[in-house]
Amino acid sequence: MSILAAPPESSEHADDDEALPVARKRHPWRWVTGGIALVLVAQFAHGLVTNPGWDWATFADYFTAASVLSALKVTLELTLWGTLLGFFIGIWLAIGRLSKNPVLQAISWTYIWAFRSIPLIVQLLFWFNLAYLYKTVSLGIPFGPSFLDFDTNNVISGFTAAVIGLALHQAAYSAEIIRAGIISVDQGQWEAAKALGLPWRRQFFTIIAPQAMRGILPNAANEVISLFKGTSIVSTMAIAELFYQVQVIFGRNGRVVPLLMVATVWYIILTTVLSIVQYYIERHFAKGAVR
Repeated sequence: MSILAAPPESSEHADDDEALPVARKRHPWRWVTGGIALVLVAQFAHGLVTNPGWDWATFADYFTAASVLSALKVTLELTLWGTLLGFFIGIWLAIGRLSKNPVLQAISWTYIWAFRSIPLIVQLLFWFNLAYLYKTVSLGIPFGPSFLDFDTNNVISGFTAAVIGLALHQAAYSAEIIRAGIISVDQGQWEAAKALGLPWRRQFFTIIAPQAMRGILPNAANEVISLFKGTSIVSTMAIAELFYQVQVIFGRNGRVVPLLMVATVWYIILTTVLSIVQYYIERHFAKGAVR
């Protein structure tokens, strides 16, 4: 049986196909939508420049004022300590959740459940008023004699109470972020690491952790940024962070809008810096996974 091949396309048909005009698809509504968006942006920018209510002169006077910069330093310190302690505790909580020890699993799960259930402001006020429950803080043998006793008010200041509240609250969310990143690594990676005969430490830090970081980093960065902005809640404890200091100033001079813009612009600037840092860290851990 013979197979007949299809006759080659004639050159006349090929020339006809090449001569066919290519109709360009138009998107008029796309341009209309873009134009409307540009008009709205231009109107907003015009209002920022021309509306005297923004009072940019007052904004310029206080943007780099010593009191504002000092309060900004407190905000950064709260963010730094809350992040470091929160993720440090979160790592151990994540290990507890992933452990095969049922006691550690139960304790870690209960901690995460409790601290995610209680509003942050309630936790902060609780730590701020800890002296109401415990007049002294003692160091000694559990359920036995104490060796050192401290006055709670002297040990836990307003700033310390804020750090404790922020860190413990952050730890509950950090633990779940870290646990999710670790379990997102394919099980075959664990098996391959074990098959190579590597010690457990090298298995985790050389093979598992770099892959887990790609899943951890975006959510962790979101948590750090949320914590940075969330430090404004400690203003309820009369701690002189950025938002509290701005409130004090506009409480004296009545310039509410420009002082709120001072805080807003500082939050935007530092959030942008954190986002840039996040980008470069993510790019570092993406090596070998993204072409």
